[in-house]
Amino acid sequence: MPQRELVLTLLPALSPLMTRLPSLLRSLLARSSSHPLTLVVFVGAIAVLGGCKTIPEGHSAVNEVQVRGTDKLDEDDVKDKIATTETSKFLMLFRGILFEYSVFDRFVLQRDLARVEAFYRSKGYYDVHARAGRVHQIDDKHVRVEIVVEEGPPVVVKTVHIDGLDGLDPKVVAAAKSAATAGLPLEKPFAEEDFKKTEGNVRRALTDSGYAYAKVKSDAAVDIVTHNVDVVMTVTPGPKCVFGDVRIEGLGSLPEKQIRRTIDITPGKPYSEKELDDAQQALLDLGVFASVELKPDLPGTPPPAPNKPGMSDEQQTGQKDEQGKQGEGSGSPGAAGPPPPGPPVVPIRVTLEPSRLRTVRVGGGLEFDALKTNVHGLLGWENRNFLGGLRTFSVQFRPGVVLYPMRVNNLVAPTKFLLEERLRLELSQPSFLEARTRGFLRPELNIYPVLLNPNPPPDERVIGYGEVRNAAGLERTIWKFFGSFSHNLQVAYPFAYVHGKDPTLSLVVISYPELYTTFDFRDDKIHPTKGVFIGNTFQVAGQIFGGNANDFKVQPEARAYVPLYKKKLVFATRGSIGLLEAQNYGKVVQNGPSNGLDPPSADRTKDYQLTFFRGFFSGGPNQNRGYPIRGVGPYDIVPFLTPEIEAGKINAECTSTAGTVEDRCRTPTGGFTLWEASAELRYSVTGPLSVAAFCDSSDVSPRQNDFRFDHLHLSCGGGGRYDTPAGPIRLDVGYRLPGLQVLGGLTRDERNPETLFGIPIAVHIGIGEAY
Repeated sequence: MPQRELVLTLLPALSPLMTRLPSLLRSLLARSSSHPLTLVVFVGAIAVLGGCKTIPEGHSAVNEVQVRGTDKLDEDDVKDKIATTETSKFLMLFRGILFEYSVFDRFVLQRDLARVEAFYRSKGYYDVHARAGRVHQIDDKHVRVEIVVEEGPPVVVKTVHIDGLDGLDPKVVAAAKSAATAGLPLEKPFAEEDFKKTEGNVRRALTDSGYAYAKVKSDAAVDIVTHNVDVVMTVTPGPKCVFGDVRIEGLGSLPEKQIRRTIDITPGKPYSEKELDDAQQALLDLGVFASVELKPDLPGTPPPAPNKPGMSDEQQTGQKDEQGKQGEGSGSPGAAGPPPPGPPVVPIRVTLEPSRLRTVRVGGGLEFDALKTNVHGLLGWENRNFLGGLRTFSVQFRPGVVLYPMRVNNLVAPTKFLLEERLRLELSQPSFLEARTRGFLRPELNIYPVLLNPNPPPDERVIGYGEVRNAAGLERTIWKFFGSFSHNLQVAYPFAYVHGKDPTLSLVVISYPELYTTFDFRDDKIHPTKGVFIGNTFQVAGQIFGGNANDFKVQPEARAYVPLYKKKLVFATRGSIGLLEAQNYGKVVQNGPSNGLDPPSADRTKDYQLTFFRGFFSGGPNQNRGYPIRGVGPYDIVPFLTPEIEAGKINAECTSTAGTVEDRCRTPTGGFTLWEASAELRYSVTGPLSVAAFCDSSDVSPRQNDFRFDHLHLSCGGGGRYDTPAGPIRLDVGYRLPGLQVLGGLTRDERNPETLFGIPIAVHIGIGEAY
């Protein structure tokens, strides 16, 4: 019986079930906690009954399409050019559910062979033959299609020559030739797309230097016998131009004065297409436009060039100066002649499409990791033209509750509900001080518990902080460079969630300027496949800026991305170091872990507090994925985190029979020297799904300027990514390799990390790539 007839036959029998569906759902949900398989089966049944598709009578569905012989080009790129496609799978497992079957058509396949050959020729393979379209009948309803390609040798670029550059500035000539050789490298396959793109890049080299009317005509002489191609580009530069008036369309109610200041194009300045691109990006960065277009108003025929042909700009300028001197020496006003014509003026038309200026956000989320379980909401509001002037003002409020002590390795009912919240406001002003610099003010008010230990001792004290933060500064983007300079103030007041607050805890005030810089040469910020990213953070706390902490802190970082196999396999690597030079704190941590018997002291407590707020930590989804958050670094008994300070209490609960301090009583303190190194292979499987294999290594030392490269903390693992509009959702599992954590064994300042199900692993879920 066909599937559709089967479903229609079952529908009358299902009607009693539909009337009882609400009660069945309630029963199902009640049982799903103890029997999750029940829920999975039920959802699967609904998907099958509600989304089954059928294959038309007399036809076959395409289960698989293979293109064999694609040694030089990517098979997926070839398959994108043909009309015969594979049937999509629901959950990548089941055909015919939710997705329609892809029906095989022999005539379409014949045309696909021609499409494959045309695609190869566009890439320089003129001798290609798609010699066969084979159809393998799997059964009476399903086929597998195979296309065999004989690529043949490619036609390669032999020479690239540019005519029409005589008399231009040597810098312009060099830029044009560089664009030509970079776009069409010699002895490489001649691709039509690269040919057209290089023609535009050569023209761009001229338009960036003032030649708004520049034209480039390209010809390619292909020799099929020798498999060579000679490229000739003929350049007509036209006159050198300057910017004219800027006309703005589609402004609506937005302030024109602010928009013009952001555009920052002055009439009379030398024309440059790069200036137009920079102005377009600056307008988009305002966040108030859905689209921005800047175009020069060029008439069909360029005006005559004021310069004489065959003379460079410098020669022409020198001749004008000489003529002026001769005119002055003659003493006759008429001897100077008429003034030379000025350069042609190019007006600019700016077309804008404003977007919504106000946004409201409502949402929520769940955190479930080795340290805590947190349920939170999210409320946000943003106005991108606050009080006029294109100021951006935003408010983000995130209230939440920590279900204590529930966590990944402690699945118990919560006994305490620890309320927390994070409130952030931001006010930014574009064109602050100058056209492309943005000023910002970012105050915060946060209340949160300090949960550091993945396996705390029973009845551990839980402290929290009420924290006020503020950052005020400037930020600027120039080409691939981004820089931000700000002053930051942090005031944290301790209190107790569970048990009383330790009397030695006190208010912490940290004040520091920060300089953050990056150079970003990646091809894509969300899915990078090639390029380099370099960043650095530099801070100076205390000194003349006040506060409790006096230190210098620097943390450079570098990332690199290399495509290995066409577009599907990418090698990514990251490295970072951190140095914290503390001047008035850190002695307690640097002198090694305590035995918990030291008497309480306000100075010791302040030392721990400042090291926690200013020190380095490692471990987590974006650092060392074999460890939980803050899992790599020095550990110690922190007295103000225990329910009682008395030495006898600590000695009884935290000292093993061997006389050593148990790991569960020691918490991360933060350190002063950091190094991190990571490498990752990313492979695109199909559509939005990709997988990765990685190795991470890192260490945090309790001492200053102490890089301990024998403390590897090496973890390797793998994970999957599923791409979404918000970025890839990432699941990584890292395994700590035995014997490669600390060579020679753990030192006194470290502890054995917690295991998951008895295995030395950590599981992390995040949004976006790790780096």
